[in-house]
Amino acid sequence: MGDWFQRNITDPGKLPTLLALASFVLTFLVTRTVTRLIRAGKGPFRNIAPGGMHIHHVVPGVILTVVGGFGAVGSGRHGVTACVCAVVFGVGAGLVLDEFALILHLNDVYWSEQGRRSVEVVILAAALALLVLSGFSPLDVSSLTPDERENRGSAILTILVNFGFVLIALCKGKLRMALIGTLVPFVALVGALRLARPGSPYARHCYRRRPRARARAELRAHRRDLRWAGPRRRVQDWIGGTPDGPKRLPR
Repeated sequence: MGDWFQRNITDPGKLPTLLALASFVLTFLVTRTVTRLIRAGKGPFRNIAPGGMHIHHVVPGVILTVVGGFGAVGSGRHGVTACVCAVVFGVGAGLVLDEFALILHLNDVYWSEQGRRSVEVVILAAALALLVLSGFSPLDVSSLTPDERENRGSAILTILVNFGFVLIALCKGKLRMALIGTLVPFVALVGALRLARPGSPYARHCYRRRPRARARAELRAHRRDLRWAGPRRRVQDWIGGTPDGPKRLPR
């Protein structure tokens, strides 16, 4: 086990990435646990509100992300400093992305339906980091053979083609497939070939005069939402807590 870790993690310089991922996931889980205890009124934890102003944990998260990010860039991939900066960055990123919905909506939607976006982004970010740790590199340049790497034209063409697939997937409203496709080109290709999501820029422009394609896209999206909406919500509730119900207006 020690030889495997040395050969696959330490020597290639992946230890900072592993520490950043571990601290990121651990920080998110601890933060969610603390906020759920605060919400339930249990334990010694309370919101930080000096002078009556609620300080969200995204604030120290931004500071830690900036400090850890610049430190990691300047310290390389080996050594104690690189590992410490990676941990600082992971902690900061966990705090920031836990309140991604607040940044997106510019409103405190932590326990609302919109707050589910934070859990989705954290899961997606952890998955991308795990792919990088597993050996995937952006745009899959590392998969090129030595001869192809010497041919800069082939390398650049490979990057441009995959980048085009990523852009098409984004235009079709497939954000997750586009992001993962930057690391795994086959995923971007599948996202580019499949029907666009209703309401996406691609669907609005290309399906405007194609009612059959528009109907197929809407039917596929409806079936997909029926199949996965329930399981996805249960996983989100289990990880991040159940959002508050809609507020009723006074009669």
